[in-house]
Amino acid sequence: MSDPYETTEQHLERLLRCALNSFDLSDTTIERLGTALAHSSALHSSHHSAALHRETYRHTYLLSDGSALTLWELVHGGARDTDAPLRHELYDDEGDAQVAAARLSGSFWDTRAIADEGSRDDLEILTLLTAVPPAPLPRMYAPDNSADHARRVLRRAENVDRPGTETAGLLRAAFAHHITQIFGRQCRVDGRDAGFTLYEHAFLLLDGSETSLWEVEHTATPDGRHMCEVYGDEQTARRAMENRTRIC
Repeated sequence: MSDPYETTEQHLERLLRCALNSFDLSDTTIERLGTALAHSSALHSSHHSAALHRETYRHTYLLSDGSALTLWELVHGGARDTDAPLRHELYDDEGDAQVAAARLSGSFWDTRAIADEGSRDDLEILTLLTAVPPAPLPRMYAPDNSADHARRVLRRAENVDRPGTETAGLLRAAFAHHITQIFGRQCRVDGRDAGFTLYEHAFLLLDGSETSLWEVEHTATPDGRHMCEVYGDEQTARRAMENRTRIC
């Protein structure tokens, strides 16, 4: 679907170039996408029949102000064994994407379900969450008000075991940072759709040392609400994701 080494800027450029209706996206959405720092893409739903091949992808972007923005990509065409080119459409509203998908298949019944992988059992989900990630690309630190960025990451954390005052004090000396998406996955948790994304916020300090915050964004909450948790090391962050698949 996408190149794992594709930068967020390249990813957005490709999506907007391929979409037949990219001009329908609002100026506000385009302006906000211009500040995207990282992204996560996942197959959301699909429909395959003798006459129609249709897939819906969810692309979530982490913006420079700490918020997230989601684009819904509809990819469709004739049956898989035809030579007809695929068409791409982009929407910034899930409801609009569902209407467009239903228009193609003639039914809403298959537009809401997570792809066929939604029935994956808990053991396989845990295996995915704890899998060893591929070797990351070299860090490219950017001096961009990094101490304030660290403060905002810690401030939006809702977990009680988030890094405390000692870490916050250490990060006041941060003068550059780099954000890497380590993990991103859609799955079923306790019968509900849930998304998990893990980011490493790496900071370069004034004394030349490095330290990181590990941010887990997920919707594995009782009401499906988006939640942010922050941890001081990757192992603890992955354990928290694992626990979230068991208790909701």
